[in-house]
Amino acid sequence: MPMDAPPAGTAAPAIRAVGLQKSFGPLRAVDDVTFDLAPGRIYGLLGPNGSGKTTLIRLLTGLARATAGTAEVLGARMPSRDMLARIGYMTQSDGVYPTLSVGENARFFASMYGVSGDAAVEEALRIVDLADRRSTVTGTLSGGQRRRLSLACAIIHRPPVIFLDEPTVGVDPLLRVQFWGYFRSLAQAGATIVVSSHVMDEADRCDELLFVRAGRIIARGSGRELRDRAGTAALEDAFVRFAGDTVDSGDASDAGGPR
Repeated sequence: MPMDAPPAGTAAPAIRAVGLQKSFGPLRAVDDVTFDLAPGRIYGLLGPNGSGKTTLIRLLTGLARATAGTAEVLGARMPSRDMLARIGYMTQSDGVYPTLSVGENARFFASMYGVSGDAAVEEALRIVDLADRRSTVTGTLSGGQRRRLSLACAIIHRPPVIFLDEPTVGVDPLLRVQFWGYFRSLAQAGATIVVSSHVMDEADRCDELLFVRAGRIIARGSGRELRDRAGTAALEDAFVRFAGDTVDSGDASDAGGPR
């Protein structure tokens, strides 16, 4: 699938955060986050519910304004209205209209992104295995089917940067494998994908992981690197180890700066 991606070999990061902070009163949901994410890779934001993953994604997509620091996507400082057409965002909640049919939802989101014709709609519905349900009213779908439709609507315009917030919740195991195969094909075509999750067994499908705790990046690396550094066999145990080290040291120095 052709993607509107940065040129091969470019040194510019697809996504950048510098000193990013977001506070809600006394609560700092995102706490001085700094990183560079190179294009054409799948990044996993892993951490428990309430760790700040969704707030961080909202800052990166420009749907929330930072209290301090900056976020950039493809070189544009966020929020940027022009950049929204180049971003795909699948929210934690199903961002589809229950009174519209499956096909109507897909066509609506395609039109919002300036995509005309039926080819993109048919391809997106085929990918999520909903092509035969295009006439079904969305409100009658199962929870897993609505998640699949939400994914189709998020990638229907073939964006070069994609944020997926808990994309496989409620999806059956076989289709989950299919989803990840599709995510991989997008990355190989040049897309940069950020996937948030609290499910550790999906983490090794990512090229690189960022462990998130209390709004901070406490560790970063491939699944193998993180397990080796923590001296554990399981990623969940590695997370616990890094979280404990962070509490002991009082900072998130293990995360380092931009990579």
